[in-house]
Amino acid sequence: MIISASYRCDIPAFYSRWFSNRLDAGWCEVRNPWSGKISRVALDARAVTGFVFWTRRTAPFMAVLQRLRDRGTPFVVQFTVTGYPRDLEPGVVDWRRAVDDLHEIADRFGSRVPVWRYDPVIETARTPAAFHVEQVSMLSERLTGASDEVVLSFAHIYAKTRRSLDRLAPEWRDPPADEKRALLRRLGQVANANGLRPTVCAQPGLVSPPLAPAACIDADRLADAGGLPVRVRQKGNRPGCLCAESRDVGAYDSCIQGCVYCYAVRSRAAARRRMQRHDPECPVLIPQPGQQSASSPAVSSSSAGTSSPAASAGGGGSLATPTIAARSSRSPRT
Repeated sequence: MIISASYRCDIPAFYSRWFSNRLDAGWCEVRNPWSGKISRVALDARAVTGFVFWTRRTAPFMAVLQRLRDRGTPFVVQFTVTGYPRDLEPGVVDWRRAVDDLHEIADRFGSRVPVWRYDPVIETARTPAAFHVEQVSMLSERLTGASDEVVLSFAHIYAKTRRSLDRLAPEWRDPPADEKRALLRRLGQVANANGLRPTVCAQPGLVSPPLAPAACIDADRLADAGGLPVRVRQKGNRPGCLCAESRDVGAYDSCIQGCVYCYAVRSRAAARRRMQRHDPECPVLIPQPGQQSASSPAVSSSSAGTSSPAASAGGGGSLATPTIAARSSRSPRT
């Protein structure tokens, strides 16, 4: 089984100690977000085909990645870097530091491990189409050699996303399909000119050359990263999704980065409240009130270094701080 950690929250940035503890134990617990049922998920080397991590900050997680490399378990890092204005992404690490993180992953583990994500594309008064063209041009130059793919997509406007955008970026717009298709094609051309393969996540109607459909949980990429074949069936999470079958071990409403377009968080305040319940010794990422950190009772089975999560986002500053301004030494590649 491929383990996804996690498209529900940023485990590498905020919950590295918890994840390391669960690797020690060889299992974790996951609460179904709809039914509340808890399942036990195996994390030992015999049970796990590979890991796919989703993040905007890997500095707190590098020791975990090294540990997985040492034990021979392949992994891929889906790494989002957009450089949007702070009012859209108030708690996200500075893009320069994120670029450095991506290069460090590639340098240590190979360029097939990190995948750059420039998504979701969101149009506001401060981020019109021309802004995205400039950002992708600038970032793709600085990420030369750090990845061989960039994943693009427009924001899916779920109800919670719409409420957040209406409240925090009221001038936002959801362009018609022809405008989306034209902008993604232009972004793909810019990325392609800088040696990146541009793909589109779960939006097949917006794909046109040089774009290709993305498979974010990609068995072939995991096989390349680990040097061993990975055989799993395709089982997407929604229409148009080409991902391989996986099991996600994260939890919704537990990321405090505050991105206004996020589908996984009702509000930053709600995420902060839930994060306060986090216990790195507990088998489940966000325990219910009163749940203890001791060994858990019987649950249904699945086939599949700091005291607080905000502090674990260290490496020079908490992601919860919206004014990070470290400048990368990386210069544009030529």
